[in-house]
Amino acid sequence: ENISDFSLNITDCTQVVVPEEVFFTVAAAGILENLLILIAIVRNKNLHLPMYFFICSLAISDMLGSLYKTLENIFIILCKMGYLTRHGDFEKKLDDAMDSMFILSLLGSIFSLLAIAADRYITIFYALRYHNIMTLRRALVILAVIWAFCAGSSIAIALFSYEAATVIPFTILFPLMMFFILCLYVHMFLLARSHAKKIASLPSSAAHHRTNMKGAITLTVFLGVFLCCWAPFVLHILLARFCPHNPYCACYMSIFHVNGTLIMCNAIINPMIFAFRSPELRSTFKKMFHCSR
Repeated sequence: ENISDFSLNITDCTQVVVPEEVFFTVAAAGILENLLILIAIVRNKNLHLPMYFFICSLAISDMLGSLYKTLENIFIILCKMGYLTRHGDFEKKLDDAMDSMFILSLLGSIFSLLAIAADRYITIFYALRYHNIMTLRRALVILAVIWAFCAGSSIAIALFSYEAATVIPFTILFPLMMFFILCLYVHMFLLARSHAKKIASLPSSAAHHRTNMKGAITLTVFLGVFLCCWAPFVLHILLARFCPHNPYCACYMSIFHVNGTLIMCNAIINPMIFAFRSPELRSTFKKMFHCSR
C-alpha cells in the first residue's frame, strides 16, 4: 500500500485495478479446478504413480497461490472498511503469514515443475529402469523433502524479508531454477531427436517414444504458462525492493493487481492442460461427473 501510494506521486501511470467480482471468480475457479484434480487422482488407483503425485504437488501449489491472493484482497478490503489497521501487531502477523503462503506457493510450484521434468527425463531415457529408479516410496520422500524445504524457506523469507541477505538468494533462485529446468528440457529434446532415427524401425518403441514425447511437450507447456503467469509478479517484487523511487519502476508497479490475477490464471490453466492432454484423467472426470449425476 505504501509503495503504491508513493508510486502515484512520481509517475503519471494510472493504477490498474481488477474488479473484485472478477478477482474472486478467478480465484474460486482456480481452487475448485485444482481440488478436482486432487480428488480425481486420489480416487483413481491407476493414477497412483510418481508423476501424478508430482502433479498433485503442483496442484496444491496452485491452490495456495489462489488462496493467498484471495486472502490478501480480503485483507485490503477490511482495511479500507476500517475493520483492520495497516500497522497493528495482529495485521503484521497476518501479513507475514500471507507472505509466507505466497513464497510457499512459488517455491512449491518451481520444485514441483522440476520434479515433473526430472521424472519425465527418466521416463524417456531410462524407460527400462524407470520403475527401479523412481519408485513410489522414493517419489513420496522427494515430495516430503521439497515441501519441508519450501515451508522452512517461506517462513524464513517472510520473517526476514527486509534483509538483503534474504531477498537476494530468493530473487536469484527463481531465474536459476527456471534456467536449470529449461536446460533439462533442451537436453531432453536434443537426445530424443537423435534417438528418434534409431527406434524408427521398432513400431512398439516408436509408439512408446511418441507417448513420452507428448508428455514432454505437455510439461513444456506447463513451464511456459508458469513463466508467463509468475514472472510479472516476481519482477514486481524485485522492482519494489531495489528501485521503488524510479518512475519507470513505479509505472510498472501500477499494474500490481493485474500481475496478481495472472498468478490465479495459472491455477486455472494448469488443470485444463491436465484434463485435455491426459486420457486417464479425462476418463476419471467423466466417471466422477456420471456418478454425481
